[in-house]
Amino acid sequence: MKPHLYPRLLLAAALAAALPPAPLWAQPSTRSGDNANVRLPSLGESAGDDVPVGAERRLGDQIMAEVRRDPAYLDDPLLLEHVQSMWQQLLQAARARGNISPELDGTLAWEAFLVRDRAVNAFALPGGYVGVHLGMIAATPTRDELASVLAHELSHVSQRHIARSVASASRQSLVGMAALLLGVLAASRAGNSSGDATQAVIVGSQAAMMQGQLNFSRDMEREADRIGFGVFRAAGFAPQGMAAMFERLENANRLTDSGAYPYLRSHPLTVDRIGEARARIEAEPRAALSPGGADHVLMQARARVLMDPTVQPLRRWQSVDASALSGNERLGALYAAALASLELREPARAQAALDAAAPLVPKNDARAAFALGALQAQTWQASGQAGRALAWFDTQRAGGMGARPLMLLRAQAAIDAARAAGSGGNPAALRQSAESLQTWVAEHKGDAAAWGLLAQASDLLGLKLRSLRAEAEAAAARGDLPGAIDRLRAAQREARSGARPDFIESSIIDARLRDLSALRRAQIAESRGERAPPN
Repeated sequence: MKPHLYPRLLLAAALAAALPPAPLWAQPSTRSGDNANVRLPSLGESAGDDVPVGAERRLGDQIMAEVRRDPAYLDDPLLLEHVQSMWQQLLQAARARGNISPELDGTLAWEAFLVRDRAVNAFALPGGYVGVHLGMIAATPTRDELASVLAHELSHVSQRHIARSVASASRQSLVGMAALLLGVLAASRAGNSSGDATQAVIVGSQAAMMQGQLNFSRDMEREADRIGFGVFRAAGFAPQGMAAMFERLENANRLTDSGAYPYLRSHPLTVDRIGEARARIEAEPRAALSPGGADHVLMQARARVLMDPTVQPLRRWQSVDASALSGNERLGALYAAALASLELREPARAQAALDAAAPLVPKNDARAAFALGALQAQTWQASGQAGRALAWFDTQRAGGMGARPLMLLRAQAAIDAARAAGSGGNPAALRQSAESLQTWVAEHKGDAAAWGLLAQASDLLGLKLRSLRAEAEAAAARGDLPGAIDRLRAAQREARSGARPDFIESSIIDARLRDLSALRRAQIAESRGERAPPN
């Protein structure tokens, strides 16, 4: 795990330990893999009688505000949509099975996010957030194997294992946790790559115990295995995918884990877990695990390239001999070479790899075709052909990879085309993207990437107030309230100096400034252990 993200996970553990105990909602089991018609109680139900779900969500939001500002946090539209497609499939199955109570469903975030790190890892945080390292995507050759990890982590969330771990741990005051939090964050921002400053914060306190709060008990791991398997099967994934993932982890565990598998340390394999998982899988009808589809192979290749975007690894991916491979393996190697070349700003080499990859994409795989086509369009953009890229995106209204990737990538192409054309360019394409982004953020207010693109497009269209407000909303979505307030104040100054004031936009800016200023005051008061001042 990269040093700059490690303090954030310490923070997660610290805040988890600070939670008061919470009520557990147990559900009846109705699937064949969970002993049909028998209610299996959630572990420690009586231990969580006074932890509000809302308090857990607020703590999770605080953690994510820090995580989103970390350089390791990654919002890659294609990779994120790939993970989200499996995550949403599992969520729907968990809801249908009754594994998620109405209270949890309406309160927790249920958000999966990406971490730019080569380690094979995934983890649950308070509040319904689940992080997935790019190394985990790179290590799983099929959708089924990756989905089995997501199902396990989802079950940690639905069973409220973090809150239940807290119930069995020593109580820590929120004031003490706040002090520890500030120390950990100060150490992480001091540029101390060795982690010595972070360790200095921990020594002499009870934080060493808190580091273990995300390492669930054996019983909780077995419960997540059992419920996760039921969710996994109900979502339509092949049980052999979970079997293959267990074998992969077991092999790494047998080799004592060289450090590349932090997942084994936070989710230790035991003889009981392995035995029960195998028995559960063997009870299912046998079916061969299908090889990874072309879309997953491309996303696996994308994760491998992006998890370490330094020059030396990029050169390695760029120079892989794809001619020695066949089928999807060759397609993945060529995609990796093209993406690595693009990251190295060598669009000519990227184009050569794309030309070789294009005939290998299965004709009936719309997701793979979109992923390769999007990389082709980005290569055109890097070659000064933004208009050509924009024309390609305009043919993809069905969007094999979903609405968000198409919208964001098309907006970037429109922005690049407008900048290349200068003042004589046609603003129609840019205006269309700005309108699409405006519609999207009205329903997805926390999408920092969309707000950022909207700010750029609005600025190019001469809509200065809208651009400044979008910059503010992007900062707020990243958890940077001071930055958001600064942008809104700049917008107020712009509104006062403008020859043609936009009264609607100005009133929105004034209202948002009041809201965010009040939220900032509340955060400061809470950090001091004080009552929040009235608005």
